[in-house]
Parts: sequence; C-alpha cells; structure tokens
Amino acid sequence: MAPSALPSFSSSFLFPLKTQKSFKPPKPLTIICSSQEPKKPSKNPQRPTSRNRKRTPYGTSRRSILKKTFTQEQVKFTAGVSADPQVGIIGGGMAGLLCALSLEKRGVKSTVFDTTSMVNVVRPCWISKLEPFNGMWHLSENGKPRGEFDAIVIAHNGKCANRLLASSGLPLIARQMKRLDLSSIWALLAAFEHHLPMGDGNVTFQGAFVKGVDSVSWMANNSLKLLGSQGNGPHCWTFFSTAAYGKQNKVPQENIPSQTAEKVKTSMLEGVEAALGLPKGSLPRPIYSRVQLWGAALPTNTPGIPCIFDPHGRAGICGDWLLGSNLESAALSGMALANHIADYLQSDGACPEEFAVGLEKEFEAIEGHDIGQFALAGVESSLKQHNEMSAFQLAT
Repeated sequence: MAPSALPSFSSSFLFPLKTQKSFKPPKPLTIICSSQEPKKPSKNPQRPTSRNRKRTPYGTSRRSILKKTFTQEQVKFTAGVSADPQVGIIGGGMAGLLCALSLEKRGVKSTVFDTTSMVNVVRPCWISKLEPFNGMWHLSENGKPRGEFDAIVIAHNGKCANRLLASSGLPLIARQMKRLDLSSIWALLAAFEHHLPMGDGNVTFQGAFVKGVDSVSWMANNSLKLLGSQGNGPHCWTFFSTAAYGKQNKVPQENIPSQTAEKVKTSMLEGVEAALGLPKGSLPRPIYSRVQLWGAALPTNTPGIPCIFDPHGRAGICGDWLLGSNLESAALSGMALANHIADYLQSDGACPEEFAVGLEKEFEAIEGHDIGQFALAGVESSLKQHNEMSAFQLAT
C-alpha cells in the first residue's frame, strides 16, 4: 500500500488556542457565491474617500500607505466589536470553508468570498481591496462594495494575497505572508485502459516518489484509492513534476499555450516510462490526459503553527502551508483560527495582546523529497512502527 495517509498532528490542533467559553446559539452562515441576491448598497454609503477621510483616531481606524515601499502603518481597532459580529473569509478552499463552519458552531456569522464558478455559483467574487474604516473592515471587488466585517480571514496565499495585503494596514500579517516560498509544479492527469506495466511486472503501488527523473517527482494511482474501482474501468494516474521542471517550464497558468501543454505531457510521460524501468516508447498511450501548471503549489518553508492572528487589526491567516501541505493541515488550520477568532470576539477585544498568534514566528525549511512536505513527510515513523504501509521510491 502506498503512503496515502495524511501526516498525523497533535489532537490539540482541533481545539482553540484559548479555552472556549459557552457556545452561543448557531447563526446563519452566508456564502457569497450563492443564488442569493447581495444587499444593495445605500445611496450615500459612508465609505472612506479622499474627500471625507479626515484625521481620525484609531478608535475608528484608518490606514496609511507609504508609497514606493512595503512599509505600512499598523491598523488598530480600539472600539469594541459589534453586538452581532461578522467575519469575512477571503478564500473558499478547505481552510476557508472549515473556518466558516467552525465559526457557525461558535455562533459567529461569516461570509466566504471565492473566485470559483462551479455549480450554484451566480456571482464569482475576487476581493481586490481591504480597507479599515469606522472600526470595520470594508471589502470590495474592483470598486464594488462587498460588505463590512468586524474581522477578516485570509484563506489563500501567493501573489494575489500579497497584493491584497500590501496596502491593507496589516504589516505584520503581510510580512508573514511574504515569507512563504511556494514551488511551481506541473500536474498531469492520465487515464490508461489497462494497468501500467513495470520492468518486472505490473504496478501494484498506490503512489511513489521518483528520483533521478527531471520531469517527474511523484506518481499516484487514483483508481486504487477507490474501493471496488479496480475492475474494467480506466486506470487514472496523477503525476507531479519536480519543482525545478516547473520553474523551467513556467507559463501563465490561466492561459497555457497548446504547444507547451503538449511538450510537458510528452516529457512527463517519458519520465514515467523511465521511472517504471520500461524500454523507450513502450509506455501505453493514455486514452485521456490533461496537464495543468500549479503556479503557487507546495510550500518549501513553514512556520509550523495552526494559524496567525493580529488582534489589533482583527485579521488572521489560515491554510495548509502553516502546518505542512496537505488536506488535513488545511482543515486543522481553518478550525483553529475559527475558534481563536470566536474567543477573541467573546472577549469584546479586551486585552488584545493575549490573542496575538504567530506574528513573529520564524519560518523553517520543509524537509521532503524535491517538492517539499508532501504525502510521505511525517508518516515514515508511523510506517516503521505499525508496518501498515510500504513507501515506494523509484530511482533511475
């Protein structure tokens, strides 16, 4: 069996960073990408402009951008939180959704913003600006108001998140986000009519790391993950490139040239062939294939904490990269931040210093095969103890 299990973390990550207080009755959870009509802005919304923004105390909050530098003036909310606080969550991945659901269990309303345009999504949304004003965070999409929130959560990373935070008035949050180093990875999905052969027989593993091949670093048999799917159906595999290969062949991931896609597919399939010890040209032709560049893929460094929270700016970060780089890490991070924010809101913002988390935490390099902490990292010790899995490494 392959190293498909997720790394095991301490169960303490499932609990808030501070002792929970009694739960409030659950309140509605709002997803912005739904069929509900958004509230129409008032005719004269009191929003910050160059005309009406005067010298305002931090009790109502403001921000200051020093041009041509990354220096920001720290936003500090000093007024109490709203009687019925709401949290804006930017990013609808696993971490963002689990953060929203966990807030709901603690009786806190939230709104999730995401760019997805899949089923039941009427209005995909990309938050382009954060602006503190009158003790609240004002979120907008290309000038269109998207709501006011007592606290905000950044549940994504990469260049978009860095741009969003660059002039937000959250220098500590922005600094931690910019410390993150992400690799670029090509992913190839290929479906084969029959089992893939190996030099000494058929492939029997679910996944394996590959060494000595420039274009392939990891391969996983998706069909073997599903019980009862080993019959007459196609055999679907996912292949990841090395980080170096991803960097060498990087293109705009939203608009991949067809020539590049074909070149990468051919190169990666040749790498799979070499990794399996097959003669050149003997790998079966896939009946379906698709390549995609994962521009901001796997982290190569991490602070090793479940979440980051700035209590003065009432803003936090969650995501898999804070603990590693897998689905479990994303879920635990989202839940941890939700509970931490709920505790902070229940305190009405009193003694904010007690709620500061991760703002000064140093990052450490992730140990792992080429692409960082992925699949096998953290599992090796448990494999040795329980002998429940075999970790495969293919070397050429």
